[in-house]
Parts: sequence; structure tokens; C-alpha cells
Amino acid sequence: MVLRHARTARRSALVALGALVLAGLPCAAAADASPAGGPAPGAAQTLGADRPSPHLLSALQRDLKLNEEQASARLVNEAEAGTRAGRLRNSLGERYAGAWLRGATAGELTVATTDAEDVAAIEAEGATAQVVERPLAALQAAKEKLDAAAGRVSTLDTPVWYVDVVKNRVVVQAVDQAAGTAFVEAAGVAGEDVGVRLAPERPRLLQDITGGDAYYINDSARCSVGFSVTKGAQGGFVTAGHCGRAGATTTGYDRTAQGTFQASEFPGRDMAWVAAQNQWTPTPDVKAADGQEVQVTGSAQALVGASVCRSGSTTGWHCGVIEQHDASVRYPEGTVNGLTRTTVCAEPGDSGGPYVAGAQAQGVTSGGSGNCTSGGTTFYQPVNPILSEYGLTLTTAAAQAAPAEQEGGAQAWTAGRVYEAGATVTRDGVAYQCLQTHQAQGAWAPAGTPALWQRI
Repeated sequence: MVLRHARTARRSALVALGALVLAGLPCAAAADASPAGGPAPGAAQTLGADRPSPHLLSALQRDLKLNEEQASARLVNEAEAGTRAGRLRNSLGERYAGAWLRGATAGELTVATTDAEDVAAIEAEGATAQVVERPLAALQAAKEKLDAAAGRVSTLDTPVWYVDVVKNRVVVQAVDQAAGTAFVEAAGVAGEDVGVRLAPERPRLLQDITGGDAYYINDSARCSVGFSVTKGAQGGFVTAGHCGRAGATTTGYDRTAQGTFQASEFPGRDMAWVAAQNQWTPTPDVKAADGQEVQVTGSAQALVGASVCRSGSTTGWHCGVIEQHDASVRYPEGTVNGLTRTTVCAEPGDSGGPYVAGAQAQGVTSGGSGNCTSGGTTFYQPVNPILSEYGLTLTTAAAQAAPAEQEGGAQAWTAGRVYEAGATVTRDGVAYQCLQTHQAQGAWAPAGTPALWQRI
């Protein structure tokens, strides 16, 4: 069932880094020195996880049933684990089968491989090793077959499908077994261990420049601001594509003229951006609880199992856990690919609103099921593909050092570009490999951010 627009006032050379914080060992040691000659900052420092907003801590305590010390430790553990997972992904190569976090404070990082000879190397990184049958690339290929089949057959009764790295399989969520089996057979993946999960919920769109604020489309439907962005000198914000088409006008939370949708995609993906008028100033802020705000410092993609919080103009500030990346969802209006599935609740009007993990922007609300009274499941459109697709720069609170003169060539590191985990670049004659998907900030040059880049 679709919830229509609200009409009223919401991711073999291994460098041992030590175990996670709560395993009793120190945080990841820097693999490189900073440009100034001192130790480079660890992942938690680079990503801002060591200095969280009190409003973020409060919501994590409430929604994940943690105390303040546990919430703080969880954010640091999540940041440090992302760097370890990135190093292992780059080292394992085609044997890599995914990574995820466990425990109330995300104190256990598990990294999967298809080769038992990798176990010792994984454990040397302070992670738990799991040997599985299928590499991540094989799971992603199976899901791509489902994506292709969705363009040929009806998937109204199989509304969600995704890669589940924890179970090392692809899962199709269906309202009944027959529908799930038919979709798997139509995609030609019946022999690839694609599981069918039965669930009655049908995700629906959560219709209804501080992230989470309300805005109105064509003076009627209401959605929520995602993250502030710029494109050259033009400011604006990203949001969900189903909220409005290119050319639609918006008014702000105060019902004054705000901007115009410049580009929008839905279905397929659920992304859009709005160019705002001059009186609307982009900020790194996201609306939290009790009128307070948190600030984003970048867009490093969090791992499965990491905590994530969402802001929206209907239900406000809520937290949960990332369950899967790269999920496909069949809404009544069409299929959307590449979404992230979470345990955060949401309701109509929250669409387009921001998801943050620590101080890192993650994505914008697409849809889901359930509500914030009984609980639910939500899906967000990751923010990095939006930034990359539309050539946008995320507005952050990080110090924006002016980038030095870049080297020639397509692989030269460039501030403002979105880099996927595993990508390689050069900077000052040195080659680096990306550890965590993110948009490069001016202050995040590879030599000074071993949390994000590995020298090769």
C-alpha cells in the first residue's frame, strides 16, 4: 500500500592495526604520517566519531537501548571498523565476501572470505573471520539478474530483494512462497541459493535548509529536506526523487518560496536535488530532537550492522541499525535499486529526509513499512550516488583546506569527487586505494586520512 503525499503541517599485504576499542586494544594505528610529520588521525577522529553530538548520543541511547558510554563507544568502534574492513576488502580482492558489525557497541567486526587461508590475516586485523561459499561479487551478480527480471515481470508480490552479506546469499522478500519462487525462476537464479523470505509488508513511499525540515512541493505535497549541497555557486539540497519532478517548485517549512527541482529520478533510483533561492543558505546541519541540530562532516558509507539515525518532518529524530546495502524495492509506482535497508521507523512526510551514521551523511528516506509507534523497516537512497550523478558537493562542517595543485590524469585525487571502496588514485606521485566509499572533502587528502585511503 502506498502512502500518498502528506497534505498537512517528515561499506597478500595486510597491516595489523589492532582490535576494536572494546576488545581491549587501542584504536587503529596510523599507517602513514600526516603531512606535518606527526601521526595521522585515526578513523574516529577523521570521521568525527570521537566527538558526537549529545543529541545523537541521546537518540542512540533511546532507540538502541544503550547507556551514554555504550553509545559513545559504538560510534568509535563503527568508524574504526570501517577502515579495517576497507583494508581487508582491498587485500582479499575477489575472495572478499562482505563485512558486518555485531554487539550492542558494535565491538565485533566480522569479515567473510571464500578461502580458509585468509583466516589468520583477517584475525591479525582484529576481526573475526568467516569462511563462506560465495564472494560478494557473485552475490551482486545474482542480484543484478533479479534487477533485470524486474523489468520484465510483475514484482508487486515480491517487493524487496537484496544482498545479505551476513547469510551469504541473496534474499527475495515476498508476500507468499509462490510469488517468491516465480520471481527467482524468472530471473534464472534458482540454482544460486537465493532465499525467499515471507513477509506481509509492502513498502510504500513516505510522502507526505536544515536536513529534516519540511518543504512543500507545488504548494501541496510535503516531504523532508535531505542534506545541503552546492553546485558551483548554487546552493540547494538533495531529497527523494518521488517527492517531485524536475521543474516542480518548492516552498520551505515556513511556506515561503524556496526553490525548484533541477533533476529527479524515480523509479529506478529515488534521488533528486533542489536549487534554492538566494535567501536560503546551505548548512551542514541536520535537525535532531528538541529543536537541536547535529552536523555532518562527510559521507563515508557505514557498514552493515552500524547504527544510523534519521530526521524527518513528521516523526522527527529516530535511530536504528543498517541491515543490508544494495536492496531493490518494488513500490506500486515501480522498482528502485541500490537502496539501504534499516530498522529505523518512519511515516508519510518523512520522505527525502537525512540518515546519518555518527557525523557521516548516509542517504535520504525513500520508503518502508510500519510506523514509529509499533516499529518498522525503512529504505534510504544512498547520498554518494546522488552527489556523483548530479555533480553536487555535500555541505559539511569539516575544515575545507584548499586542495593543492592536482596531478594530471584521470586517476588524480580530486576534492569533491565520489570514490568507491577499492578505487585507486594518485596524489603527489604516490598511489592510494580507497577503503570506504565517500565524497572527497578538501581536508581529506589521502596522505592525511589513512581511515579512508591505503598507500599502495
